[in-house]
Amino acid sequence: MLNWADRFNIFCFLDNNGYPGNSSFECLLAVDCKRSFSFPPTDALQKLQLFFDERPSYLFGHMGYNAVGNAYTRKKPSGIDFGPGFLFEPEIILQLKDGALHVLHSDIDASLVLKDVLSTGFAQSLPTRANITAGISREEYVKKINILKEHIQRGDCYEINFCQSFYSDNISIDPIGVYEKLSIASAAPFAALYKLQEKYCICASPERFLKKKGNRLISQPIKGTIKRDHKSKEADEKGRGILLNSPKEKSENVMIVDLVRNDLSRVCERASVKVTELFGVYTFPQVHHLITTVEGILEKDKTFTDAIAACYPMGSMTGAPKKRVMKLIEENEEEARGLFSGSIGYITPEGDFDLNVIIRSIFADTAAKKICFSAGSGITVNSEAEAEYEECLAKAEAIMKILGEEQGV
Repeated sequence: MLNWADRFNIFCFLDNNGYPGNSSFECLLAVDCKRSFSFPPTDALQKLQLFFDERPSYLFGHMGYNAVGNAYTRKKPSGIDFGPGFLFEPEIILQLKDGALHVLHSDIDASLVLKDVLSTGFAQSLPTRANITAGISREEYVKKINILKEHIQRGDCYEINFCQSFYSDNISIDPIGVYEKLSIASAAPFAALYKLQEKYCICASPERFLKKKGNRLISQPIKGTIKRDHKSKEADEKGRGILLNSPKEKSENVMIVDLVRNDLSRVCERASVKVTELFGVYTFPQVHHLITTVEGILEKDKTFTDAIAACYPMGSMTGAPKKRVMKLIEENEEEARGLFSGSIGYITPEGDFDLNVIIRSIFADTAAKKICFSAGSGITVNSEAEAEYEECLAKAEAIMKILGEEQGV
């Protein structure tokens, strides 16, 4: 499917990697472009709603961290700029479900599409060896964390998600091969491979930002992380217990859950916003996470773009209170986040959608021969700077190994 899709200038591949209950498909692939919507600097979601209402259809693509005109971001992204947001109506949509490939939508005869896909050969994956450079040194990172803790101690904010970036230049990368390796090393329920001209997002995200199905909204913020111990099953299981009983990790989670509840309450029916699972411990290949599920019923007069506008950008990647910490992010992070901590997903003709959180992702520009990736953690008053730095490296570990960087930066 992916080797066939790569002949097109645009495609979006979504993969749940077999995690139960996360989506109604195993894989969803949208290719080529009938029409598209590029996010303007102002009133982006209002204009998206008008674009959608003209001809309701499937839309796939991305929203960057600054997609809805966040006034606090003035810096430029780190050299791989996907633009603030882009959605496209695909020519062809393929669905893999229960081991069978289906043509969900196509203006071409479905049998011809399937024949073309199934006759596409497998390309040999090229080896990748990256010389990775950190955008910020360990020492500078520690200084930044201590500055942010001073803001927390003064009462400017309660929690802030601080991110750092890593880069490699003059590198030839095989995006499909790297995606396959990342899927094996770090399988995740909201994975994606997204191509926009010469740029790729290779994503192994474990996190859902927001889903709408009918009038039901679901958000599943991740806050709380502990590195897995693959040498000892007993120690690994002990780590789950440490995570679940950590006052620091639980407070980090509940502060963002309160923010999400507040965001959803702006567009949901009164008293309908509920926490349906609190502090769920979920295991992924590299780490254990605390995930909480928050649900609500969308008010009858609200549109799908109203729901996105109320919650974007996601609280798990900003902190609380959202407006204040977004200013602190702008002041202290080295560059604009761009597509990192944005979202990839789809919208249906009925106005339903499912959007991920773009973390654990590699961004590649095959023309410029550049790649970058980022990792972050939630900073609270109880955070230890060195431990937060190590948490970032744990989250980036699978990416570094795939890119040939066995040791931490």
